[in-house]
Amino acid sequence: MTIAEERIERLASLASDAAADCYDDRAREYVRRARRIAERNRLSLPRKLERFSCDACDAYLRPGKNARVRLQDGHVVVTCDCGNQSRYPYES
Repeated sequence: MTIAEERIERLASLASDAAADCYDDRAREYVRRARRIAERNRLSLPRKLERFSCDACDAYLRPGKNARVRLQDGHVVVTCDCGNQSRYPYES
């Protein structure tokens, strides 16, 4: 594992902890830094960070707090408070 991958993993866990403690601005900054490191090193974000961060406002999404999660035919729809929607397939 490269240094960049380790740093991205660490920032993802820090974002999760900050969001759990209601430090939303700090969590947003951690997500932005993780995205920036991934872009510079041509890496993909970990699936957990990819699915639980908003592409539009970089917020760390917490279902029930700042995100709405709905199941539709064959996919999950996650809607952020900013209005951005993400869709992910699932098999039932």
